[in-house]
Amino acid sequence: MISKTNIFLIGPMGSGKTAVGKTLAKSLQLAFVDSDAEIERRTGVDIAFIFEKEGEAGFRQRERDVIADLTLRDRIVLATGGGAILEADNRRHLADRGCVVYLETSVAQQLERTRHGKHRPLLVTDDPKTRLEDLLREREPLYREIADIAVRTDGRRVQLLADEVMRLLEERAPAG
Repeated sequence: MISKTNIFLIGPMGSGKTAVGKTLAKSLQLAFVDSDAEIERRTGVDIAFIFEKEGEAGFRQRERDVIADLTLRDRIVLATGGGAILEADNRRHLADRGCVVYLETSVAQQLERTRHGKHRPLLVTDDPKTRLEDLLREREPLYREIADIAVRTDGRRVQLLADEVMRLLEERAPAG
């Protein structure tokens, strides 16, 4: 039995948060929510447009509001954006209101998984590899700070990752 009824997935872009989250939610019969998709739903525009019009600071404010709301729900699997952990309020809400699962991935795997996407404003650069390395260097300590569980995703199938997360959640749950 899983002790916390919310599971929050954190990690860099391309780590598999959405794919693993959907599979995990289905297996556990929980609702799945993606914070970026929720921001897009609420605003009626995509993340790239928000970055273009409001900059990263405007996006982070919207993200903070959405995460504050979503983490109050019960029985959800939440996939967060890669930079959600930059805000102290987000880290606190995630850590206090659910079980935080850090999906670790290499920069090489991130490049492979994000190379065709055009919806990642932080990768609009001449050197995405260096950008991803810089982001990981900045963010990894924050991911680790709040993670209850960490799972390496490189080269692994979504269902196997979801199964491993479920097994680790079960191990963490108190007996009874």
